[in-house]
Amino acid sequence: MAGQQFQYDDSGNTFFYFLTSFVGLIVIPATYYLWPRDQNAEQLRLKALRRVHGRCLWYRLRLMKSQQSVVPTLKKAALLFGWAVFLFLAYKVSKLDREYQEYNPYEVLNLDAGASVSEIKKQYRVLSLKYHPDKGGDEAMFMKIAKAYSALTNEESRKNWETYGNPDGPRVTSFGIALPAWIVDQKNSMLVLLVYGLAFMVILPVVVGTWWYRSIRYSGDQILINTTQLFMHFMYKTPTMNMKRLVMVLTAAFEFDPRSNKEAIIRPTDNIEVPQLIRELGNINVKKKEPPFCYPYSLKARVLVLTHLARMEVSENIEEDQRFVVKKCPALLQEMINVGCQLTMMATSRGGFRAPRLTSIENCMKLTQMTVQGLQEAKSPLLQLPHFEEEHLRYCISKKYKVRSLQDLVSLKDSDRRSMLRFLGDEKYDEVKAVLGSLPHITMETKLQVLDDEDSNNITAGSIVTVTVILTRKRMADVFEKDQDPQAPAEEASTEEAQGDAAKNKTKVWQNKSKGAKKAAKSKKKKLTKKRPVPQQQTAKGDKTKQANGNVAGNEVAVVAKEEEEDLSDKGSESDEAEGNKDSPSERDEESDKQSDTEVDEITGDDEEEWEALQQSIQRRERALLETKSKITHPVYSLYFPEEKQEWWWLYIADRKDQTLVSMPYHVCTLKDTEEVELKFPAPSKAGNYQYSVILRSDSYMGLDQIKPLKLEVHEAKAIMDNHPQWDIPETEEEEEDQEDSDGIEESEEDDEDND
Repeated sequence: MAGQQFQYDDSGNTFFYFLTSFVGLIVIPATYYLWPRDQNAEQLRLKALRRVHGRCLWYRLRLMKSQQSVVPTLKKAALLFGWAVFLFLAYKVSKLDREYQEYNPYEVLNLDAGASVSEIKKQYRVLSLKYHPDKGGDEAMFMKIAKAYSALTNEESRKNWETYGNPDGPRVTSFGIALPAWIVDQKNSMLVLLVYGLAFMVILPVVVGTWWYRSIRYSGDQILINTTQLFMHFMYKTPTMNMKRLVMVLTAAFEFDPRSNKEAIIRPTDNIEVPQLIRELGNINVKKKEPPFCYPYSLKARVLVLTHLARMEVSENIEEDQRFVVKKCPALLQEMINVGCQLTMMATSRGGFRAPRLTSIENCMKLTQMTVQGLQEAKSPLLQLPHFEEEHLRYCISKKYKVRSLQDLVSLKDSDRRSMLRFLGDEKYDEVKAVLGSLPHITMETKLQVLDDEDSNNITAGSIVTVTVILTRKRMADVFEKDQDPQAPAEEASTEEAQGDAAKNKTKVWQNKSKGAKKAAKSKKKKLTKKRPVPQQQTAKGDKTKQANGNVAGNEVAVVAKEEEEDLSDKGSESDEAEGNKDSPSERDEESDKQSDTEVDEITGDDEEEWEALQQSIQRRERALLETKSKITHPVYSLYFPEEKQEWWWLYIADRKDQTLVSMPYHVCTLKDTEEVELKFPAPSKAGNYQYSVILRSDSYMGLDQIKPLKLEVHEAKAIMDNHPQWDIPETEEEEEDQEDSDGIEESEEDDEDND
């Protein structure tokens, strides 16, 4: 039996193959994922945003970063170096000789395959004279020639060669290790052991441990677990949290503590600059001794947030720290909202648990808007626009215009708007118009139903109510008309409609008069017992006609109404006579059957429509679960926020009377054009009418929030039938057959009795 042999690579050829493969496995994927993308696309995107966002802080910082950044160059240099090493190793491997070649005695003797024995002997004599050691030839080559001659002439050697590929028979199985032999050399054993111990016993555990201990400190939203616990403690402690208290809790986050976050910095100059800013700000609860509000990092972060909201100028060092703090605020406030929702759910499921008030959660949302726009709570939303200052607001709040919101400013005529903003030059005014037109305008449609129920429109106590909200996002410039008076075309349309209705009514008058002349005898004999009311549409048309053509048209409409009532009464009398003159009751039965069939068809059609709508909604939900939408929607216009922000929204249902959440806030992060959101909540346990509100809040803009009333009529739940016929199912088929047989026997006995 052949043995086994392990051997290292003495020549280093196998190691070069291994090294080439290893470098290729690193360089090729790294090039695909890490090669800097085309910078021209980013430059074109920024160029397209320049007209609207050119004055924003994040835009200017992005331009500076793209111009000064050396990271793309370093990435390219590192990847090119890796490719150079890979190509060098590939070239080195291509020049290496093959170690293993299939043994062929014909090639050794320089003969063609299938040569005769005489040719083999002749060639052997020639080569042996040339390479014989006694003649001064190569001994190794002579041994190869002798071995090849034996393999071709000796029967046993030839059989071994044909079977095992070697004239000497089966060889020892050899396993090569793709490592150079010097690694296992006794001289280098201590060095190799030191390298292995350093790599696998020190470096690898340190790297894995660092990653693990860092990852367990953060939540899924990359917020420190300690910060989440801090927010939960203070939101439970203070259910109703005003804006001052909220800012204190926010800035106490451990993300701003240098001991927990290395990005946070406490500078020596803070002892001079921070007290100066405190004096300028005024009362910010500096003397508060409650930890962690009294800690230096918390006090500094609070000062930086308040100076940002007040739009105060600060030094370069403070400005750098301020950007770091402001960037973190939206994510921290979102975590605070999540904590408030968790506490609310716990309070709902457990009795006696104190939940935060709706005011606290809504203040978190307002503070996010304020942080992104760099505005205080009481300031006008118009200050979000460029070139607007406090002294300019008096032009907007005058008696003539009364513009207090962004919607009021957009809905003005362009001439009135230009007259009101006369303090702006033409270039600045065009910039204000561009920014104003790019702001979002959201339309909200709601649909209330109970899914997976027979009557989806009937809300019973304790049922799960689903409110489907369809959000449509448009630009303000597309919604509001600027230079066109919207009342003029509406008046023209109403006038044309009124004239058309009057013409129709005139024709109906003549038709009704002719019908009345024919049926005068019948109308005299039978008096009307009930008068049919005039439809609302007809009344509306009559009103429009009266406004357009005066009292004459109104009188004609009255005549038309009377004539139509007479026709209806005549038709009713004729139908009564026809019903009375029917000879047999079978016709009545047929008619009733037809009516019942039509009713069944209508009910079946309604059920099919409801079933199709239900299936479509289920398919939409399944597609929404499988589909991954991008959270890149529209860049926010923010003059003082240091990072590019996308338009996101909060959507929730609340009971503003009781100051409680009805459904948890849904963070809409994918509203680019249209988005459908389902809000679910349990209906109240008692029947009655309830007044809720569907609230949409922006996390980026002030003054664009929407509140839509939601009326909920809750009915008593239906009683469950214990003994319903559909559950009377026989347990086995045999019982069912026995029951049928017994029924048949009873019927036959009854028939016999009748016959007797």
